[in-house]
Amino acid sequence: MDAGVIGTGVMGRNHVRVYSELKEVGTTYVYDLNTKAAEEVAAATGAEVCRSMEELLRKAECVSVVVPTPYHLRTAGEVIAAGVHTLIEKPLCLTVRECEELIGQIPDGLAVGVGHIERFNPVVTEVARVVKDPLYVSFHRHNPASARVSGSSVVEDLMIHDIDVAFNVLFPGREYTVHASGTGDVAAALAAFGRTPVYLSASRKSSKKVRSIYIEEEDRTIEGDFMTQEVYVYRKPETYGQENGLYRQENIIEKLLVNKVEPLKIELSTFVRAARDGKPFTVTPEQGLSNVRVCEAISRSLAA
Repeated sequence: MDAGVIGTGVMGRNHVRVYSELKEVGTTYVYDLNTKAAEEVAAATGAEVCRSMEELLRKAECVSVVVPTPYHLRTAGEVIAAGVHTLIEKPLCLTVRECEELIGQIPDGLAVGVGHIERFNPVVTEVARVVKDPLYVSFHRHNPASARVSGSSVVEDLMIHDIDVAFNVLFPGREYTVHASGTGDVAAALAAFGRTPVYLSASRKSSKKVRSIYIEEEDRTIEGDFMTQEVYVYRKPETYGQENGLYRQENIIEKLLVNKVEPLKIELSTFVRAARDGKPFTVTPEQGLSNVRVCEAISRSLAA
């Protein structure tokens, strides 16, 4: 299939690069209002520049919409109206109302998905495979400040990745409550699924980049690092006591075998196959709407 990318910011350039590397993709087309930016990424990847969105939609069979969030509704709406399979970078739209409006425009048979990249991180796959009955879950996603982020709070920018994993992978369809505190750049939320607390923290003020998940179960603890793509399982202590007045504990620590991959490459190849085979994409528009709904609930709690 021929693929297209609308938008050549940092993430858009990555989409162009990955499509250009995929065996399933023939030609990769790129369009941006900034023609020079489109030409630069095309020169680096072998993609072909389109001079208008209409030209790209005539040539591409599946398209990534990687424009700023305020333009998702309009841009993705045009792609969908043209009958082209569509992948929309997270979040689906700016608001719940816009998400609902966009979903109402999707015809049957068109593959439309949301680019929640961590869903394709092998850490998530492995944790979902081994987790059984979480008693406590925490996510930490902290970043140094980035000049490329504008117009969105840390909730829609960073925390939404972990919202997607918590609400759609670990506790899909479960009722919840959520409370939050913080600012536009540093926020923490405590969600509860029944009696299980899920803590989510996100920051754009950190001096250290952190991407982690931590789960406690009755007889073990699971810890994963989204960046190193490593997962450890800690079993209950076999021996613990004191030696020379010092506390001593012996655990069984198991490092799970994780096939390290580039999540974006898995995401885009999955999207291309869904478009080719007429199947739903892994992250559905309805799940994208659900994630934005949680973001809005957290934002309301922050403002209270």
